[in-house]
Amino acid sequence: MPVVILFFIAACKQKKSSDTNGDQKEKFFPVLSFIKSQVAQIDTSLYSIKKIVYTDSAHSDTIFIPREEFRSLATDFLTIPDLFEKKYIARYKEEKLFDQTLNRVIITYTPQNPDKEEIQQQEVLIIPDPSGDKVNSIIIERIISNKDGFLEKKMLWQVDRSFQVITTSQKPAQPEITTTLKVSWNEKEEE
Repeated sequence: MPVVILFFIAACKQKKSSDTNGDQKEKFFPVLSFIKSQVAQIDTSLYSIKKIVYTDSAHSDTIFIPREEFRSLATDFLTIPDLFEKKYIARYKEEKLFDQTLNRVIITYTPQNPDKEEIQQQEVLIIPDPSGDKVNSIIIERIISNKDGFLEKKMLWQVDRSFQVITTSQKPAQPEITTTLKVSWNEKEEE
């Protein structure tokens, strides 16, 4: 993991946004690999894992789940297109900024042609620290639209703590349904 943090330090110090050339691969943050490493860490942990499901904000279920189920619950994150792959470099643009209010470096990826991509936005929030920058959270917005209907997923991965997926779906001639899945394993008090 320290290599990833060093990668961030180097990437965040550069002011230039990514263009569409193939040399930008080193500058895109490997979100999918990072999340996979988090899942692998949880696979071998002793954390109590809690799952909460809200349906249309009216009904919720809370249960503790066995560690073996965690990976399947994280499927939405584990199946995202990997923007770190070379084929996505020209299709996405990268923007880096520092938000003084939040004290976060924010790296944002947006598609050049939003109508042609599933990932509409991907953000990596990093806490800068002289002893080593730390990834705080990852936000992903994914839209899948076809003849079978519309599916939107707003996903939040809070590093070493929890993840949340808000899914809005609508099939032809049916009402829209919104479901929120929250899974926590090492949740701390809000900072």
